[in-house]
Amino acid sequence: MELNRLEERLMQLLTENDLKVTTAESCTGGMVAAAIVDIPGVSEYFHAGFVTYSENAKAELLNVNPDTIKVYNVVSVETAQEMASGAAKRVHADCAIATTGVAGPGGGTEEIPVGCVCFGCVVCGHIFSEKKIFQGSRKEIRNQATEEAIRFLIAGIEEVIK
Repeated sequence: MELNRLEERLMQLLTENDLKVTTAESCTGGMVAAAIVDIPGVSEYFHAGFVTYSENAKAELLNVNPDTIKVYNVVSVETAQEMASGAAKRVHADCAIATTGVAGPGGGTEEIPVGCVCFGCVVCGHIFSEKKIFQGSRKEIRNQATEEAIRFLIAGIEEVIK
């Protein structure tokens, strides 16, 4: 599904279920928030977007436990879950989507290669997470991660409201 169709489906779900949403991003640097804000009429449902690139910002703004980062890594589903939970709590949103990853071209390791992105999603207290490996340039990885974040948020909402 292309990004425009994903945006339309997200707006439909937010509207039909009167859900408020927020974002917490690292490697996507605000691209997920920008994709959501592209949707006409979303201002009633979009609360805020956090870009927390550093570990300190994740801890200070989103209440990510520094021990989570030490134990699991900043690029982990555990960190992504805490980012999403912290963002939702901070702005009293029903839903949150978080991204943390390695967009490249450097910074990857054998355990966490370039293209590895972890997603955390909170929908009405239910927490979901996933890890994906994307291929391509830094820009391509970030674009793919943005689309996947919207897709994953939609899937989380659909799972909770069914």
